[in-house]
Amino acid sequence: MPIPSDYTAPPVMSAKERAFAQIQEWIIEGTLRPGEKIYDMELAKAIGVSRTPVREALQLLSFQGFVSMKSGVATTVNKACPQDVSKLLPPLAALESLAAELAAADIREESLAELRQINAAFAEAVRSGELFAALKIDERFHDMIVRLCDNDYILSGTTRLQAHVRRLFYLQAIALTEDSIAEHEKLLQALAEHDPEKAARMAKENWLRPIKDYENRNTKETALEH
Repeated sequence: MPIPSDYTAPPVMSAKERAFAQIQEWIIEGTLRPGEKIYDMELAKAIGVSRTPVREALQLLSFQGFVSMKSGVATTVNKACPQDVSKLLPPLAALESLAAELAAADIREESLAELRQINAAFAEAVRSGELFAALKIDERFHDMIVRLCDNDYILSGTTRLQAHVRRLFYLQAIALTEDSIAEHEKLLQALAEHDPEKAARMAKENWLRPIKDYENRNTKETALEH
């Protein structure tokens, strides 16, 4: 199990939170590969915690669909299926759309300014071909809008779905393009206009378009094979 040796723990997190966040990240980015057996003792040593918080983290990751645990046998990393794009994005789009609708009502100029800065950094990363960096920035952009709506239930749902979506980005099932930048700009405009309906529509379009992109790309690849 190729665990990085340069791991450093983030501050102000419980041992369980640290273990969960890091193991999930290793699964998402592919350090822990689909189908690979993972061992709590090795993970505990790598992260710098005891085995108990690692076991607790693995139980939560099992509940969220990232690993499978068989008592007395093994814990393995679940496979990610690119076709799940069409299952994951609609519920995430619905939650993100609601968040944008709620945030639009009284969003402040300083928040808009920060969102514009994030989108500018996102655009630069996309155009430079730094797709992994763009992915992180895109997540910051949407996470901020969700937090601005001040609804922990929406945040809980988007956080869980985003983790699976991020894994599909790493698998290149979802692409970040100029369309993504333009959609962010339209969403920012709707937020600046305090237009809840338009903001909801723009947020939903931003999340649903990749389904069509993936299906079109898959259709072309299938055609080329024949």
